[in-house]
Amino acid sequence: MKVKMLSRNPDNYVRETKLDLQRVPRNYDPTLHPFEVPREYVRALNATKLERVFAKPFLASLDGHRDGVNCLAKHPKSLTTVLSGACDGEVRIWNLTERKCSRAIQAHEGFVRGMCTRFCGTSFFTVGDDKTVKQWKMDGPSYGEEEEPLHTILGKTVYTGIDHHWKDPVFATCGQQVDIWDEQRTNPICSMTWGFDSISSVKFNPIETFLLGSCASDRNIVLYDMRQATPLKKVILDMRTNTICWNPMEAFIFTAANEDYNLYTFDMRVLDTPVMVHMDHVSAVLDVDYSPTGKEFVSASFDKSIRIFPVDKSRSREVYHTKRMQHVICVKWTSDSKYIMCGSDEMNIRLWKANASEKLGVVRDSFHFIYLKIYFIYLKELQREIETEREVLYLLVHSPDGCNGRSCTDLKPGARTLFWASHMGAGAQGVGPSSTAFPGHSRELDQKRSSQE
Repeated sequence: MKVKMLSRNPDNYVRETKLDLQRVPRNYDPTLHPFEVPREYVRALNATKLERVFAKPFLASLDGHRDGVNCLAKHPKSLTTVLSGACDGEVRIWNLTERKCSRAIQAHEGFVRGMCTRFCGTSFFTVGDDKTVKQWKMDGPSYGEEEEPLHTILGKTVYTGIDHHWKDPVFATCGQQVDIWDEQRTNPICSMTWGFDSISSVKFNPIETFLLGSCASDRNIVLYDMRQATPLKKVILDMRTNTICWNPMEAFIFTAANEDYNLYTFDMRVLDTPVMVHMDHVSAVLDVDYSPTGKEFVSASFDKSIRIFPVDKSRSREVYHTKRMQHVICVKWTSDSKYIMCGSDEMNIRLWKANASEKLGVVRDSFHFIYLKIYFIYLKELQREIETEREVLYLLVHSPDGCNGRSCTDLKPGARTLFWASHMGAGAQGVGPSSTAFPGHSRELDQKRSSQE
């Protein structure tokens, strides 16, 4: 007769120490878990997309302009100061820490076409539709003083862009031609042109500071050398380029924002073909700016979005947009490489994270964080000691010779010393190899050995 009995092995459910986890029995029969594969798929998918799940890139919106934001400028010395120019001629200086406007200036009549800061951060320059170039103090006027520019230059034509030299008191403007100005003079030092169409943007090279590039409405990108006062090279694209930006880490690399929805990265030594064509926008690209690391850049487009591109990739890694954000006219990457600012048609300046899932600010109290770190290190060391003790105990109990056919070199480095110390201590107390606690030994053999000794 066959009798079925329940048989339970205590090793399957009894903990060896109170620090061990409780063992939970589980039946692995696939018929009892019909949704196991879909559930694991969802878990794996969530694990790989945690950055997307917890991404909150939008930080703040700076409102106060009464017309669309047309240009932005960064302070070269302060991370918290940003300048913006609007289509109604107003210039505002913002404090990013307080997210408030610290100063407002009615700088021009009509559009503020461009603005830049001096390399030392003491003043900034603006150009507008009123054919003037104005220099303003970065600090506000004293009590009782009126807001007036330091210098004003009245030109013959409308200026569409401006950029300042990175080291010298020299700046460049563009319009019908590229003009190089000294800050102390009211006439340009030199004028350069190649073609007859108007020039929309001009940018100085941050490394080779005597080089500058411009883009014109006749689809040309022209490079100039300020020392020779002559154009160097020209490349013609299929459609008009709105602006260019130089890589701050590679002197010969620049990226052009084009009307054909793409961005083109060129090496100025070989202008025949672009190094990389960056695609993803679905409308004209209006502005581009590099990260201070030189490994990424951000682009603003007429399709109401901004995109972040790696320099060596043709596709964007991130796209930012909101329901209220309209055509994005200008964009800047902050000097600490953590934030991105963009100005758009609906009169707002938006602040974004450069890494959408990055945790910013103080997450935990510093003392609490240090305590947790020490506690986790302690748990890790405790787990290692418990594993070592288990291995030594197994060898002492289950092997007649103390090693059970294993060499002591098979043990972990910390376990070998502990093994011999435990082995000698156990033998001295009558629990070693001479004891009957080990299988394979008898009292008769022990008595014979003791009589021979």
